[in-house]
Amino acid sequence: MAARPLVARQPNERLQALIQEAGCSNAGLARRVNIVGAERGLDLRYDKTSVARWLRGQQPRGRAPGVIAEALGRKLGRTVTIDEIGMANGKNLATGVGLQFSPTVPGAIEQVCELWRSDVGRRDFLSGSAVAASALVEPSRDWLITGADAQVARTAGARVGPSDVEAVRATTAALTELDHRFGSGHVRPVLVHYLNSVVSGLLSGAYREAVGRELFGAVARLTELAGYMAVDTGQPGLAQRYYIQALRLAQAAGDRAYGGYVLAASMSHLAAELGNPREIAQLARAAQEGARGRVTPRAEAMFHAAEARGHALLGDVRSCHESVSRAVASLDRAEPGSGDDPAWIAHFDHAYLADELAHCHRDLGEAEAAARAAREALTHLPAAKARRRAIGLVLLSSAQVQQREVEHACHTAARAVELLDGLRTGRGAQYLEDLQQRLDPYAQEPPVREFAARLALRTAA
Repeated sequence: MAARPLVARQPNERLQALIQEAGCSNAGLARRVNIVGAERGLDLRYDKTSVARWLRGQQPRGRAPGVIAEALGRKLGRTVTIDEIGMANGKNLATGVGLQFSPTVPGAIEQVCELWRSDVGRRDFLSGSAVAASALVEPSRDWLITGADAQVARTAGARVGPSDVEAVRATTAALTELDHRFGSGHVRPVLVHYLNSVVSGLLSGAYREAVGRELFGAVARLTELAGYMAVDTGQPGLAQRYYIQALRLAQAAGDRAYGGYVLAASMSHLAAELGNPREIAQLARAAQEGARGRVTPRAEAMFHAAEARGHALLGDVRSCHESVSRAVASLDRAEPGSGDDPAWIAHFDHAYLADELAHCHRDLGEAEAAARAAREALTHLPAAKARRRAIGLVLLSSAQVQQREVEHACHTAARAVELLDGLRTGRGAQYLEDLQQRLDPYAQEPPVREFAARLALRTAA
């Protein structure tokens, strides 16, 4: 790869110190970098002269700095960051942050910690990043074909024990509850700083194999939550990066079931919000295949419901109804309160399935069925889940528009606005924008004018 000079071409003393600490020659480091690069699908041909140029201040382009950091980290037996090797400057390096499904556990730690650092330190850059279409599906392929990580235990760093893992889980539960009540706009900054300041230290600590697997599982769930919050704050490109890393962390945890959940519940819903129906179905099918035999009926129901969403947006009525039937049958097999379901899927009950089906029927133009499913979801959703109830009301309103019940639709939508007034949520605003477009043909009717005026006041406020 071509190299570019650092500003003022100053010697890279950080890299020099790490090479000395590792007891590595320039030729030895070049060889290790080429090996790590090959694992990542890169054809690198560095030699001792390349390393000498890096030490003089030149910096390789693209993904090479991350590969160099990982190569040194393997030799040292600990995580080494791009900043530590003196190659963190330059926005071009951040473009790939979080988009790779690392083939190794040390690489996964480096990827996710760099994402957290970038989110805290370069928020404007990452928040404005676009979704990479290929990276919606490519990580699912990598996840499907990647074997289990043989070992995750670490011996260097501060000792990490079961109580640390439980603290991450408790924090996840607390932040989830706050997110349901107030929206991600209030909560996401707290979550990101916790990941960067506390959780990164845990991943870089010392832990036994069993504790390490539990830690990766807990961090995967917290990272997925951060991705969801990025969606809710209107940052889909950032959400994509968090979801990819949550998928990789789930792999390190040895939890294929949760990996499937990240694909079907997180990445496929992101594809839905971006209007990529083919990718929705692909991700859901990848989840079904990759987690086959390792999930409960409740999780199977969610995977099938996600696939149905993709078929509905494609206008494939038969395939959608088939997936819906499989989802309903799977959920009917789930034993309520049996304790077999992991915590991450326990929430998926008939109310959540009805919410998914309301989306499907709406997108297929099946107004009566959409209204019926939306009402069923609203009947059983708890009051504490204000954002989901607001979205359910907008779905019901959309179905009422499709039934030409415009006055009822505006009344229902007004109830949704009341709930959303207490939240900071971009998803709610997106649903309202979609509803306004559906109301456009009736713009001159008094209920619609009144509702539009209310939304204008809300926006101004």
